[in-house]
Amino acid sequence: MKASEIRKMTSEEMVQKVENLKQEIFNLRFQKEAGQIENPNKIRVLKKDISRCMTIIQEMK
Repeated sequence: MKASEIRKMTSEEMVQKVENLKQEIFNLRFQKEAGQIENPNKIRVLKKDISRCMTIIQEMK
């Protein structure tokens, strides 16, 4: 997800997006431990997306 896409969202949408991304990471961690994950780099990408969202939220404040 690009920063320009995130900036177009409202603050509520950004907070909801962060919640969804955290839930997705949680699920991927279980898959990783069970050996069922197809793309282990997806966790890293999701963490970066969360960081982008949180940074933009802080900028808005």
